[in-house]
Amino acid sequence: MEAVTGVFTTCSAAEVALKRVHDIGIAADKTTLLTPGSADQIAREAQAVTVDAAEQPGMGKAVGALLGGGVGLAGGAALMALVPGVGPVTALGLLGAGILGAAGATVGAAAGDKVEWASYEGLPEDEIFVYEDALRRGRCVVVALADDESSAARIRDVLKDAGAESIDAARDQWWIGLRSSEQSHYAKSGRSFSDDEQFFRLGFQAAMHARTRCREFDQVSAEMDSVLEDVKLQFPNADVEKPFLQGYQRGREHYQQLCDEDREAA
Repeated sequence: MEAVTGVFTTCSAAEVALKRVHDIGIAADKTTLLTPGSADQIAREAQAVTVDAAEQPGMGKAVGALLGGGVGLAGGAALMALVPGVGPVTALGLLGAGILGAAGATVGAAAGDKVEWASYEGLPEDEIFVYEDALRRGRCVVVALADDESSAARIRDVLKDAGAESIDAARDQWWIGLRSSEQSHYAKSGRSFSDDEQFFRLGFQAAMHARTRCREFDQVSAEMDSVLEDVKLQFPNADVEKPFLQGYQRGREHYQQLCDEDREAA
């Protein structure tokens, strides 16, 4: 499966896009809407959400009303959770629960009992940091899983027509927000940031992968080395290793800083 994502400046536009994705035949359990904000804001947003033709408005009543094992998620129930470095977020459905779980979320006050996060085929773990950045900036995110490229192309067209920013554009915005400070920091190494930026960024992004962050370095070093080897193969004549490793370390530090700031603000 392929994850197709659209980032929206308003949640109302995201809700319209989600409805259109369902209208072209994408099942509700293959989609989610991620929404940022306080518990009160989330409840107000959820009240207006209609997941499919059989679902009535009033999703706010379902916020946190999940039973063990995710009962009700596939049908469009909403879950509120606290995402490290982001804060309170709601997600619709089983896919949304899987994304929040991969992001390291803990159940928020509105959710009450402990929820067992679902694993989900096609979960876009390498993109979750981009979703988080969009949510921090007050954006709403629609994610849909496509069975094949034809379906993925249709979803992309629907999201684009609804005014979505693509995941690639959102990833570039994420890096633009970091680039200046990372360039200043990198200058202290005595190397050229303009020459090394591509490989530094690849290392930084690798450190943000949902599966490996928040783990001790000795637990992730093998996977880091594997990604580095792939980059070396892709750029056989480039000086890859030093900027990649520096970027990886900075990525780990960046994520830890986000989590620390989140705890201080709580």
